Amino acid sequence: MDDELRARIEEAAEVDALLNAVKHDSEAQVGAIMGPLMGENPEFREYGDEIPGIIAPVVDRVNGMDGQERRDRIAELAPDRLEEIESEDEGEDHPLPDLPNVDEEEGVRMRVAPNPNGPWHIGHARMAAVVGTYKERYDGAFVCRFDDTDPETKRPDLDAYDQILDAIDYLGFEPDSVVKASDRVESYYDHARDLIDAGGAYTCSCPQGEFSDLKNNAEACPHREKDAGTVHEEFEAMVDGEYESGEMVLRVRTDITHKNPALRDFVAFRIIDTPHPREAAADYRCWPMLDFQSGIDDHLLDITHIIRGIDLQDSAKRQQFVYDYFGWEYPEVVHWGHVQVDEYDVSLSTSTIAELIEEGDLDGWDDPRAPTVASLERRGIRGEALVDAMVELGTSTSNVDLAMSSVYANNRELIDDGTDRAFFVREGDEYGGLVERQIVGGPDTGQPPFHPDHEDRGRREIPVAGGVVVEGDDLPAHGERVWLKGYGCVRHTRDAFEYAGDDISAVREEGVDVVHWAPADGPSFRLRTMDGDVTGIGEPGLTEYDADDLVQFERIGFARLDDLDADGESVAYFTHP
Repeated sequence: MDDELRARIEEAAEVDALLNAVKHDSEAQVGAIMGPLMGENPEFREYGDEIPGIIAPVVDRVNGMDGQERRDRIAELAPDRLEEIESEDEGEDHPLPDLPNVDEEEGVRMRVAPNPNGPWHIGHARMAAVVGTYKERYDGAFVCRFDDTDPETKRPDLDAYDQILDAIDYLGFEPDSVVKASDRVESYYDHARDLIDAGGAYTCSCPQGEFSDLKNNAEACPHREKDAGTVHEEFEAMVDGEYESGEMVLRVRTDITHKNPALRDFVAFRIIDTPHPREAAADYRCWPMLDFQSGIDDHLLDITHIIRGIDLQDSAKRQQFVYDYFGWEYPEVVHWGHVQVDEYDVSLSTSTIAELIEEGDLDGWDDPRAPTVASLERRGIRGEALVDAMVELGTSTSNVDLAMSSVYANNRELIDDGTDRAFFVREGDEYGGLVERQIVGGPDTGQPPFHPDHEDRGRREIPVAGGVVVEGDDLPAHGERVWLKGYGCVRHTRDAFEYAGDDISAVREEGVDVVHWAPADGPSFRLRTMDGDVTGIGEPGLTEYDADDLVQFERIGFARLDDLDADGESVAYFTHP
């Protein structure tokens, strides 16, 4: 990173830190400004691992100012942004905009509506993060409704129902109610019958291509004027399974001349021959389309506000036709853009991830290379860190990018203080391989602290009698010195490390490098990362922890201990730098 880029990062960070401190009337936090910093400056993202260290002194400097000094500095650097935050309601502190038209008596009742065709990727978490946050803000209700009425194209995975609920729990939320649309098919039938009586639906046996031509030419289908009795009769035949797939559909009667062809007489029910995987729904063959099913459920479940993608604006318009027939009031809608996530080579696609797992390119949904919620959890990233980063993206109609560095910064603030330090020496060629040396002279053990900021937690005892290993890239030239962290200074002879004392001035004044190390007979470890597995040797005390404990491998990053096998190879998952 050159000096010019570093200066730009520091300048942008100062503005965001000042805004954060003034807006919340408190000290700025590195994690809180990482999201805005990366979102506003995409060119910074490739340096995400370095940026927290660059901006930390900037944040400290801002936190050393009093309130007036901060405002004066913003007025100097970004006066327009100071005006924005001063115009906001200072009595409220919310990262998300107010929901429109909230009725205080009715309250707020929102839903997530996952298709259970697989576990959640990271993008799916955004809806639950925002809906859960709004629920807490308005003391409202959070409904999880599984939209599982397509047993063929988006066929439900029976395991995914619980996996999705586990993901919501990981994010820190609990739905007030959980509903499966496939349990409610009879209700959809009843509403279809009522819609027929209201003159809002008709059965159609036109081949798809033929109807498409009529629709695009704003010409009515010849079945459009059937009498209600005939429509009822044919719809009941659909329900009874008397038609083959594609032979008959039920359409909602809209405006055949509407300027948007997608809204003209859309399908409400169709026949699907593939049985639903849930035993309770396996006998149904007449299934509602998502727009019909979701629209009915939003009313029946008293949903007051809906968040959906900007690409689904037509869904609200189709459903409005149905609501008009029934005399219902449509919920408030917030449309937002798509979210993309950096750092991953795998796309945010359930089908793509499933295919890679099937082909053996990924080990499972919690493979660290997979952009999934299960992967983040297994890596030791807390759900709160992901929620905060998602909420910071807001609800803009523009597409947004989630910088994983902002998630990491949030998580670092949550875990750093309570996480012990440890040594892990990597043996790959990219690190110069493992180099073993005997220690000549010096203490029998190294005694680095469990945490550099908490001497009261004590020190680790790491033996050196059987020799030590370092990464080849850390090995000094013959005759040169290196500082083994927590042990002292050693000089590299031809085949050994000669102890050279514990005077820290060798590091502070003479520039001797400080490196991590491990006993040559330490436990073997495999560290699973987003770039593949890394093997090496750890310090002995690592096997005394429990699975799920976090450590920080010094000079490498945080890791979650996964499978601790004192007699073989232990496994850890890389969390983040």
